[in-house]
Amino acid sequence: MKRNGIKYIIFIVIIGFIFGMAFLFYTNSSKKHENTIAETEKKEEITMLKDMRLGIAEYDTMNPIISKNKNIQSIAKLIFEPLLTLTEDYKIENCLAKEWSKTGDNTYVLKLQEGIVWQDGTEFTASDVKFTIEQIQQVDSIYTPQVADITSVEVVDVMTIKLTLSKEIPFFEYQLTFPILSQKNWEGEDFMTSTKIPMGTGMYKIADITAGNIYLEKNQNYWQKEEKNSKIESIAIHRYEKVGELYNDFKLGNIDFIHTDSDILEDYIGTLGYHKKEYKGRALDFLAINCQNQALSQKEVRQAIQYGIDKTGIINTIFQNKYESSNFPLDFGQYLYTEEKESVYDTAKVKQVLEENGWTLQSKVWQKRENRTTLRLSFTLTVLETNEKRVQVAEAIRDSLEPLGIKLTVRKVSEKEYQNILEKKNYELLLTGIYSSFSPDLTYFLGEGNLAGYRNETALQLLQEINDITEQNLLQQKIQELANIYLEDVPYICLYRNKETTAYNQKLAGNVAGNCYNIFYHIEDWYRQ
Repeated sequence: MKRNGIKYIIFIVIIGFIFGMAFLFYTNSSKKHENTIAETEKKEEITMLKDMRLGIAEYDTMNPIISKNKNIQSIAKLIFEPLLTLTEDYKIENCLAKEWSKTGDNTYVLKLQEGIVWQDGTEFTASDVKFTIEQIQQVDSIYTPQVADITSVEVVDVMTIKLTLSKEIPFFEYQLTFPILSQKNWEGEDFMTSTKIPMGTGMYKIADITAGNIYLEKNQNYWQKEEKNSKIESIAIHRYEKVGELYNDFKLGNIDFIHTDSDILEDYIGTLGYHKKEYKGRALDFLAINCQNQALSQKEVRQAIQYGIDKTGIINTIFQNKYESSNFPLDFGQYLYTEEKESVYDTAKVKQVLEENGWTLQSKVWQKRENRTTLRLSFTLTVLETNEKRVQVAEAIRDSLEPLGIKLTVRKVSEKEYQNILEKKNYELLLTGIYSSFSPDLTYFLGEGNLAGYRNETALQLLQEINDITEQNLLQQKIQELANIYLEDVPYICLYRNKETTAYNQKLAGNVAGNCYNIFYHIEDWYRQ
């Protein structure tokens, strides 16, 4: 009896153990299944962004050729495409053109992508390119400078176009980034006054334009497969009378994404409740130095002036840290120039570089005897009187250099006089600015007849060489050689450049990236979490 009882107990224990293990296995399996379902649902939830809300203030027209509205020019990149486009680091890249070649000093031939259709299904051809260029040349467009030197547009065949220029233009391919329009779409229409909805070849198309909104929907005929799978099905663009209204609606959560080059954005939307990304803009202010002046022609004097300017202090006090220090004309993110150097403000080096080259400090001003003439580091700094910020900067430069033995007199001039000075290069020091081109061409700063009257034979030779280089590594090497000459000789002193900002809803996620050319890189991967 005892043995049977023991066997019975062991049997019960084993059965209980088996049932317990089965229960645990079932429970774990159920939890894993539930977790899998939850993760799947969560994944589906965060990867769907069926619609997106943008805004436009001071709307004029959705025709990208004649619009002067920067918001529209940005959004137009979703609808219209160029022959060539730019990457996030400003590399040139094929778009509607599948290849291009420079066939002479002033001729270019472009082969177009085949199989592309307009948003109504009609074929994209070389005639559309010819039509677009001719329209830009005939109207007042922001793209007019990009086609101004094209003297002939020849349709070689249905998918080939030949461009002839009035002269050789370094890196002309960077000019071919304007939007292309459909010739057929504009037949019988007045290009300047038509209210017809324009067509593009881009990822989205204009579905409707109303008094208060512009509606975009995904272009089902889009030719680029990866981008065609964008998670954003439609885009509603709200129209506002004033930019302040747009910013306020963003603050209220009614707009998903805004972009601006204004330095007062935070005055409207504050600093909390959204994500933002900042990047260097193309508005560059710099000090031009007249290298034909006897004292300023000496490199050590230009170096001393640069060492004595506190760029960081100027940016903090005058621009409330909303600008970015600059040291070279291509330091806005151009892939060909990757050196990111801090400001070279160093008062000790002012004294060092001047003393090493025979200058002495007398009566609080550096002097040097040369060819029976006494040179004194006392100059006039010219600035446009109506540009209040530049006037403040000029006065700050004056105040920082004077204790170091370099005396400046700030001369404020009218617009007419300022333009005359630029034309005749009649100045000693000039505080001015330029809107940097996307092109890496440095002819404006270092080429023949440049603003500073600066001449360096090696730099001129390099400028000529790089005009025909297409291999990126070699081109980058040559640009760096030019940069080294520039930074050593200091014919100009780059001071600061503006910042541009993209601000977006905290629920908007993905690779939100942009630059001065395009704010919608990787939009096909954006989602709402």
